[in-house]
Amino acid sequence: MPTVAEFAAYLERFAPCATAADWDNVGLLLGDPKGEVGRVLTCLTLTPDVAAEAVREGVHLIVSHHPVLFRGAKKLTANTPDGEALLPLLRANIAVYSPHTAFDNCSGGINDGLCQKLGVTNAVPLRPREAKRQCKLVVFVPDADLAKVSDALFGAGAGVIGQYRECSFRLSGTGTFFGTDATNPAVGQKGRREEVPEWRLEVVVPEPLVSGAIAAMRKAHSYEEPAFDVYPLKPTASGGEGRIGELENPTTLGELARRAKEMLRANAVQVVGDMERPVRTVALACGAAGEFLSDAIRRKADVFLTGEVRFHDAVAAGGANVGLILPGHYATERPAVEDLAAKLGGDFPGVTVWPSRAERDPLAAL
Repeated sequence: MPTVAEFAAYLERFAPCATAADWDNVGLLLGDPKGEVGRVLTCLTLTPDVAAEAVREGVHLIVSHHPVLFRGAKKLTANTPDGEALLPLLRANIAVYSPHTAFDNCSGGINDGLCQKLGVTNAVPLRPREAKRQCKLVVFVPDADLAKVSDALFGAGAGVIGQYRECSFRLSGTGTFFGTDATNPAVGQKGRREEVPEWRLEVVVPEPLVSGAIAAMRKAHSYEEPAFDVYPLKPTASGGEGRIGELENPTTLGELARRAKEMLRANAVQVVGDMERPVRTVALACGAAGEFLSDAIRRKADVFLTGEVRFHDAVAAGGANVGLILPGHYATERPAVEDLAAKLGGDFPGVTVWPSRAERDPLAAL
């Protein structure tokens, strides 16, 4: 059977934790990475009812969209909400993994799923994220130093590109130097110009790690004065939050709200704006994403769809002439939890995976 660690690695590739919001708590939050997994349950929120289902059904791993222990817990007892849900899992040796905002915004994640269900095409991030600043470190090394300098740089965090590590480029050439009387060259002699076969070794380095990478390179290099260059790289867009795109078939605000209610199986949908107004450009963000309303306004969206917003955000949407569709927090995220169960089941044959049958929207409509 696959292990908890293998599932965690799979989920990390699908929804990298590094792309989660800074305030979030994501990844493997409970359990033994070495534990074997034969039964998996997905859910939106790990409530006591969901925990009881997991224990009853002999689950080994829960993938809960919303993190457990989201805010620092002072204690875990049967009399606290966290303890009521987690203590049974600890006794049953059930692990918990939470992808949360990484899952919201990854390729094929919750927001992309909303676009697909609502017919939104050519979708791009509503709030683009700038990639972390990187530099290119170029160092010139003799053949005898190539392996040890490369290993030193990789060990210092250089050479990582996406999900690949130990990435570099190497080009052979000839280096020249003239050492003064005060030098002690590792190759050749001082007092004359030397021509030495060398490698041009290039690696990318995250900006905060540049100093450490240079120190590691110097330590591994045999030259008294290694020749090297550091080039700052222009940041590029790297994904982002929310989505904005266009409907395949433009419609009205009212029709889009009705489509959202049907496709998301929402108990009720709240709408701000004239139901007959034409709608083509749609901005959306799952869950409680009222903070993205300003982005939707700035990007001139006809409508913004999210799970829930504050009263004053609804007023602001009306004042900015942007339609607002609110199917509910649960409705915008629960379908993706069900889709994730199907995805995990398909990619881990032999493992039984299902979305929680005990989970319910805590808000009921009359």
